[in-house]
Amino acid sequence: MSFRFIEDHRDSYPVRLMCAVLEVSPAGYYAWRDRPVGERTKSNAALLAEIQQVHRDSSGRYGSPRVHAALRTQGRGASRGRIERLMRRYGIRAIMARPRRVRTTDSRHDLPIAPNLIARDFTADAPNRVWLADITYIPTAEGWLYLAAVMDLFSRKIVGWAMRDHMQIELASAALTMAIRQQRPQAGLIHHSDRGVQYASHAYRNALTGAGITASMSRKADCYDNAPMESFFHTLKTELVHHRDYNTRAEAQRDIFAFIEGFYNRTRLHSAIGYIAPIEMELKAA
Repeated sequence: MSFRFIEDHRDSYPVRLMCAVLEVSPAGYYAWRDRPVGERTKSNAALLAEIQQVHRDSSGRYGSPRVHAALRTQGRGASRGRIERLMRRYGIRAIMARPRRVRTTDSRHDLPIAPNLIARDFTADAPNRVWLADITYIPTAEGWLYLAAVMDLFSRKIVGWAMRDHMQIELASAALTMAIRQQRPQAGLIHHSDRGVQYASHAYRNALTGAGITASMSRKADCYDNAPMESFFHTLKTELVHHRDYNTRAEAQRDIFAFIEGFYNRTRLHSAIGYIAPIEMELKAA
């Protein structure tokens, strides 16, 4: 272990200094270094290269669980623990978020409130049985950009989305319209959201009724009642938004469009659906 530490840090510190600190002889280190490369070392080097490729392909968004899942789909049988150890040794980790909070839910209104029909049962046995909806925000130099999204609970696919410089009713309605046009759900689908004025409005409820969709709403100020949508927004910000400085809303819109349609729906491995992509989950049910 001492020789491995010296080898990993020989470009940063003098070898003799590290040998003295670790109380090993330089001759012993050089003898260890000159030994023929073992099969395990060769195997680890090959596995490390594959880990680095998966990590690059995800733009640094994958930690060890998703790296392990991605390699498994490629036929690589390495254990998750081995992958975790290599990633830790070589400093390979998922990019982290910078948390910010802005209130997007205004439930101070006298509009009708729908009952909570899903009661934190975040499962669905087929596509277009349960949709979740919510709104979040993205900072830009021009001001906030607001994103409304609709998720299919079965596949975790974002089936509808819209971005505006406001979070009025039209924003949420545009995302719902996209979801209905793309998915063409049959009557009986449940649409779950918070109690925000956008979702409780007459216009939004009329759109739901017109499509044969039943409204469901979370309890007041309880984000856990819509946890999968919170998880999506957390992913969006952790893996994209908090690592960008957008000058314009248009710049942010292009980036978020590419994230949702090019990565999240089609490529990203989701733990809630067995580490496959939403599109794959949807195709399995076809």
